[in-house]
Amino acid sequence: MSNRRQPKQRRYVALSVASLVLLAGGGAIAAEAMSSRGNDDTQQSRNVDDQTDPDGATGTGAVPGTAKPSAPGAAKPGAGASAPAAGTPSARTTGGPSATTAATGTAGAQSGARQPTAQSNTTVRLPAARVFTGRAFDTCTAPNPTTMAAWRKSSPYGAAAVYIGGKNRGCAQPQLTRSWVRTVHAAGWQLIPLYVGAQPPCQTSRNPERISAANAASLGAANGADAVAKASALGMAPGSAIYLDMEAYDIADASCVQSVLTYVQAWNRAAHAKGYLAGFYGFSQSSAAAIATAAGRHAADLPDALWYARYDGNADTTTGFPFASGLWTGHRRGHQYAVNKKETFGGATVTVDHNAWDAPVAVVG
Repeated sequence: MSNRRQPKQRRYVALSVASLVLLAGGGAIAAEAMSSRGNDDTQQSRNVDDQTDPDGATGTGAVPGTAKPSAPGAAKPGAGASAPAAGTPSARTTGGPSATTAATGTAGAQSGARQPTAQSNTTVRLPAARVFTGRAFDTCTAPNPTTMAAWRKSSPYGAAAVYIGGKNRGCAQPQLTRSWVRTVHAAGWQLIPLYVGAQPPCQTSRNPERISAANAASLGAANGADAVAKASALGMAPGSAIYLDMEAYDIADASCVQSVLTYVQAWNRAAHAKGYLAGFYGFSQSSAAAIATAAGRHAADLPDALWYARYDGNADTTTGFPFASGLWTGHRRGHQYAVNKKETFGGATVTVDHNAWDAPVAVVG
């Protein structure tokens, strides 16, 4: 996958705070709303053994018009909110996922499609989530504070994705400490924590930690708990969304797909148990497509937010959305639309991936 970065001069305006409750058939993420102004620059590099997905040519970086804030829970049928133009990120209180008790339920069905829900055998009450809408970048190694400060002042990015852990994480993180998180967040950056979990058994790679039919549930639970521990150690509090990085694999292999789904469901339950939202990063024609298929079957314990790689140059989360339009609406989508772009802001050069963002991020504090 790729990595992400952040913006320019911003304003944050608190709008409201609501707690997120995971209710069967519910589906409302209550997020701490805010407005922000920022610049966005992206750095790119893959974190697990390079897995490619035929999602189209590298994007051009075209930016659509600014999206207007919507009323809480008022996602329009068939559309997730578009990420605004560069330099105009915002965050707000919105509808979103819900977690729940027992059987499969719907979460804010739109256009005839049911929202995926986070379900378990107990009701889980989560703290308020923080939603960021705007441009984000991801990069393999977190840049130093000087680079982040320079980009904050002059880039179009408002959020940056950081690889917080996982045995398959491929990049060293000498900068990524609790102090770094506190410093860059105080400078105005929103952060998107990414965890490189175990990878599919049918994937062609040299990743050291692999899923199997035998270990899928136990390994998913252990990795989910580890992701929470890593986020917490960095000062990312409950209510944060942590995104599980699942690289491309052969989704024609039914047994492989089932093992991955079992692993993801267990990972999600472990995150929810500690008060964290479970996000998912994957490719639109493989790993993300398998999760969307599971959502179409109303499977339990699915991700609260979907970050999909589709290199189509559309810098928003609605145009070209590759799955049923009613899935992951209500500010729960991220779109990686271009990768490996070398950019310079404030005299600092970083290679990043470009993302349109309209989804929960880390709660730092």
